[in-house]
Amino acid sequence: MQNAKLKNYLHLHFLVFIAGFTAILGELISIGSIPLVWYRMLIAGVLMLIYIKIIKIKIAIDKRTMIKFFAAGIIIALHWITFFEAIKQSNISITLAMFSTGAFFASFVEPIIYKRRIIWYEILFGIIVIIGVFLITQSEIKYINGILLGISSALFSTLFAVINGKFIEKHSATVISFYEFISGVFFITLFILFFKGGFSVEFFILSSSDWIYLFILASICTAYAFIGAVHVMKLISPYTVILSYNLEPIYGIALALLLFPATETMSPQFYYGAILILITVLLDGVFKNFKIRKRKRIISTKDN
Repeated sequence: MQNAKLKNYLHLHFLVFIAGFTAILGELISIGSIPLVWYRMLIAGVLMLIYIKIIKIKIAIDKRTMIKFFAAGIIIALHWITFFEAIKQSNISITLAMFSTGAFFASFVEPIIYKRRIIWYEILFGIIVIIGVFLITQSEIKYINGILLGISSALFSTLFAVINGKFIEKHSATVISFYEFISGVFFITLFILFFKGGFSVEFFILSSSDWIYLFILASICTAYAFIGAVHVMKLISPYTVILSYNLEPIYGIALALLLFPATETMSPQFYYGAILILITVLLDGVFKNFKIRKRKRIISTKDN
């Protein structure tokens, strides 16, 4: 029993490590952010379909649900495009630090979607996050485009996570992911056709290293990561999963410093701001866990 629990925790942190490694692949892949996400979602969608066929999951859904999934797919496509473009216009450290602001956006998006009141400590944490972003911006103003794109990516990620939280109550995560990947490919295809003048021959000519990195990104960091995360959430408490995934920027920044020290070493003020944001995100998870446990104790007392 203890070994099984340890195995699940190790699996969870492997998934978090994979999430952090996504940013490294974004730096290594040489093509632009739009084709990068197109290939990522296409390959992941095909792999997800193969998985669906192997385990024989029914994917038939009504038109209204399909429209909702397609809208979510567009949001995740925008999240990934802004995320990888932020890396290309700044670096991994800036992008992941800004990506951590998702907790700030969640404090306002969740009450709207789930129709609950805003909690006082979420506002306080939001203010602290803004201070952290201000410190980073002041010290790294040359990366302002990457900072703005990273914040946009965090907003899209939060919208996607909150909306998917609604979907998962009624539908299989695998089916949701499949439709979202396909809709993302469809959306980007339309964008390329109408705003980029269509697909060029160069779009489909990639270096061997780009093909390898893209396949790793789409298979391990996307299809496997989505399926693995759903499996882990069935065996480990949601609080532990959420808190662990908040370590993604830490893993990613540490990897970036190790692999690209010349471009990823930042000013001391950047690290003050980044640490402030990350600590706030972790505290937010701790407070939410305390509140959930308190609610459970009250319910348990009433039942007795």
